[in-house]
Formats: sequence, structure tokens, C-alpha cells
Amino acid sequence: MSKTRQFKDESYGALGEEIALQKKENAKLTAELIIARKKVDFQYREKEKRAAELIIANKDLNFQNKEKQKRASELVIVNREITFQNGEKESRAAELIIADKELAFQNEE
Repeated sequence: MSKTRQFKDESYGALGEEIALQKKENAKLTAELIIARKKVDFQYREKEKRAAELIIANKDLNFQNKEKQKRASELVIVNREITFQNGEKESRAAELIIADKELAFQNEE
């Protein structure tokens, strides 16, 4: 074989090895990308599930807050009624004290 032919064969051999190495590396990177994409897809689905759960929880909290506001309004009304009744009782108690004093005075006469 001539020196030129031998050099070409050696060059192609090294080049072939390099190409084989690059193909191997590409296959490895492709596999890593597939795994990474699967992980990202899984995380995305989990985030969607969590978002759906949070939407439901938010609706539940809104409902509970409305119920608490209704109850608070009812309690304000009840509190006003109790305050009014207490005032009436105090007035009645004052009337009874006066009536009791009048009866005591009449009994002395």
C-alpha cells in the first residue's frame, strides 16, 4: 500500500471512531433529554392537579366566608335585640323599685 492510501485509511478510521463516539454521546444525551422531558411533563401534570385542588379549596373558603358573614350579620341583629331587651328590663326594674317604694310608703301610712 502506498503511504497516501495508508494515511487515508488511518484518517478515515480515526474519523469513523470519532463519529461513532459522537453518535454514542448523542444517543446518551437523547436518552437524558427524554427522561428530563418525562420529569417535566410529570411535574406539569402535578402542578395542574394542585391548581385544581387549590381552586376547589378557594371556592370552599369563599363559601365559608360568606356563611360567616351571614352569621356575623345575624349576631349583630341578635346583639341589638338583646341590648334593647336589657334596656327594657332596666326600665322595668326601675319601675318596680319605684312601685316597691310606693307600696312601702303606703304600708307605713
